[in-house]
Amino acid sequence: MQTSPSPGGHAPSLYAATGLPQPPRPALQGSTEADAVVIGAGYTGLSTALHLAEAGYRVVVLEAQRVGWGASGRNGGQLVHSYSRDLDVIEARHGTATARALGAMAFEGAAIIKQRIQQYGIDCHFRPGGVFAAISKRQVGQLEHHKALWERFGHRDLELLDAGHSEAITGTRRYRATLLDRSTGHVHPLRLAQGEALALESLGGVIHEDSAVTRIERGDPAVVHTAGGQVRARFVVVAGNAYLGGLEPQLAARSMPCGTQVIATEPLGGRFPEILPTNYCVEDCNFLLDYFRLSADRRLIYGGGVIYGARDPAHVESIIRPKLLKTFPQLKGVRVDFGWTGNFLLTLSRLPEVGRLAPNIYYSQGCSGHGVTFTHLIGRVLAEAIRGQAERFDAFAALPHHPFPGGRLLRVPLTALGAAWYDLRDKLQR
Repeated sequence: MQTSPSPGGHAPSLYAATGLPQPPRPALQGSTEADAVVIGAGYTGLSTALHLAEAGYRVVVLEAQRVGWGASGRNGGQLVHSYSRDLDVIEARHGTATARALGAMAFEGAAIIKQRIQQYGIDCHFRPGGVFAAISKRQVGQLEHHKALWERFGHRDLELLDAGHSEAITGTRRYRATLLDRSTGHVHPLRLAQGEALALESLGGVIHEDSAVTRIERGDPAVVHTAGGQVRARFVVVAGNAYLGGLEPQLAARSMPCGTQVIATEPLGGRFPEILPTNYCVEDCNFLLDYFRLSADRRLIYGGGVIYGARDPAHVESIIRPKLLKTFPQLKGVRVDFGWTGNFLLTLSRLPEVGRLAPNIYYSQGCSGHGVTFTHLIGRVLAEAIRGQAERFDAFAALPHHPFPGGRLLRVPLTALGAAWYDLRDKLQR
């Protein structure tokens, strides 16, 4: 199994081994100017930069590592609508007006991704269709509620399937029911990020890799500093998410990096035709959920679990293989070729945190596990705000966010304790 870093410094993932060819992107040296500088070449940064470049803005992106190096190039690759806290929770906590505003945007991110793929010819192995899977009777009720909720907000491309049909589309008898959403799908996530970077550069945008930001100097224009240079810009977008580090301490206080683990098997060929014959991606309904799909060369990509505090586990395969075999016992003895981990950023509310650090400095962070689609949505919303259309931005910026109880010292054990309770509840109610 590949465990050492891949060429280009990426995590030892299947994605890094099968990414798109990329041009050299030298580190920033000296001083330059732009209309907007974006910190981070993950989905949030690339989506924002691409929307701004399409509107005629001169954009510079500063990336500490490589395009898609963080969560954008390591995730499960599944396009999942809405937010980590769904629209009913948003309505109960924040009112009908907020739920309507966020609900009007809840299904937009996947559409943006599919439009980008088509417009720029991004070869990221997109396949349509996604499934939510219920293990327990209680979770079947959750799927019924989920379907009714999304239909109330205008999303009707959903079908609830019984146990027999669920087995037919997944290849496992584990699920009592599934909810099929034909409007979503799955992608090779690193190739998506790399393709978006190439699209940005085709429009005149500039990306500097190996260019970690050391300081943001407030002002109009703002000045963003790296070890080798600086960029003066009218606008700044902070899009480092779980890999922002200590650049802006006030953002770190309201969020917590978390690690998730993924493995990819050897190519299955035609040996197991029953496994995902429709090539849909799947995620279950557990609090600590499992998710899986097939790659373009028919490997099973399987992820799950959470490491609170973003510690890299020493043995990814030992964590994930038992989960895989519980779902697909017929794969006992299958070889695992890749295992990797990556960080996502959690907020206390499980809702994304969006706002301004200064009148011309914007940020978005804390997708809390729903980042693939949300980052593409918020890139459009941030670009709208920079262009003077802030109504949709304000709907997210108005959401309240608070530090984790106990501060940095206790946020990891308290969050892990809460997760353990929900995990136990899932197991007891099957």
